[in-house]
Amino acid sequence: MKAVLIDKVTPAENVALSEIPVPSVRPGWVLVKIKGFGLNHSEQILRMSEISASYIQKPVVPGIECVGEIEDPSDSALKKGQKVMALMGGMGRSFNGSYEEYALLPLHHVFPVETKLSWEELAAVPETYFTAWGSLFECLHLNSNDTLLIRGATCALGYAAIQIAKALGCHVIATTHRKEKLELIKEADEQVLDDGKLTGRVHGVTKALDLIGPKYLKDTLTAVEKGAIVCQTGILGGIYALNGFDPIKDIPNGVYLTGFFSNYPTQQVMNEITAFLDEHELKPCYGAVYGFENIREALIAMDTHQVNGKIVVTL
Repeated sequence: MKAVLIDKVTPAENVALSEIPVPSVRPGWVLVKIKGFGLNHSEQILRMSEISASYIQKPVVPGIECVGEIEDPSDSALKKGQKVMALMGGMGRSFNGSYEEYALLPLHHVFPVETKLSWEELAAVPETYFTAWGSLFECLHLNSNDTLLIRGATCALGYAAIQIAKALGCHVIATTHRKEKLELIKEADEQVLDDGKLTGRVHGVTKALDLIGPKYLKDTLTAVEKGAIVCQTGILGGIYALNGFDPIKDIPNGVYLTGFFSNYPTQQVMNEITAFLDEHELKPCYGAVYGFENIREALIAMDTHQVNGKIVVTL
């Protein structure tokens, strides 16, 4: 079968398809015939730096998510041909991921799915919508009466969060640091050009999804109303930790700070996501679709920010 296999730092322009054996099934694992997958920033981090770490299996097929059909159910209760999605749990790092035609995946991170969505549409869902869903509902307890601030909204996760929150009936304030990208968040009720200081510029925020991360987190905490919840999920600002962060002084009284880590998907949550999309007749947000034979071009497009939103690869 064809696959992307890497064992060292690999810029997108050096990515090529290799021929490797279709993996053999073993107990507790199932073989999935991949129909599509989305590209993720964490896979770029793997290719450009993390591949050198000792805990990465090498060589490895990248890719932390996929959708497809069961090719061999092994000892599971799944059936050949059953539609599934899979994400996280070590995909593309501890074992081969989705940049291949067939993937051997642990049963506990493979989820049967019933949906009206096409393969192309479904491929945009697993990691992006799971992270948006978990951030909005598990962490922020979002409801229709909320005013939601999405800071750093011009990314795949931001677009998904806007879509879900608007379908729920929330008032949504979305930000971007680039004036030319304001048009991309027009589905939000308010579009704000973010210069690093939102405190005093946005009003009535009861829930905040911060996708910029530690770079602006202190300002996000003071931009919301008393009683608000702030969920820090993204790190688009390029700063990964806050040195000298003082929770007593930096978190205002009555404001709550949480974060979402997307490594623990469940069947119940994946069912809730697909049911919500179908119920509200929502089409998942994505920016471009490439065939697997053109994955090099897809990765170049991701690395050079040529596409606004999720890039989907189909097989």
